[in-house]
Amino acid sequence: MEVPDDAPEDCPVCDRPYDSVSEHDAGVMVNLLDNERYQRVCFEPRPGGRLWFFHHTHAQTATAEDPYSD
Repeated sequence: MEVPDDAPEDCPVCDRPYDSVSEHDAGVMVNLLDNERYQRVCFEPRPGGRLWFFHHTHAQTATAEDPYSD
């Protein structure tokens, strides 16, 4: 896992603020059941077979206008 230097200010998938971003090229597993810190992780494919993960906290997804919120 790497942290990209050129990450955008808001998530390019849902246009919301995010807590952190990580970059992966292999071995991805996601489980957010009962996660105390994160509500959602958005994924964006990047050139070269890499994948960016945008980690959103519960507070960052808790809006009525957010179609991706639970």
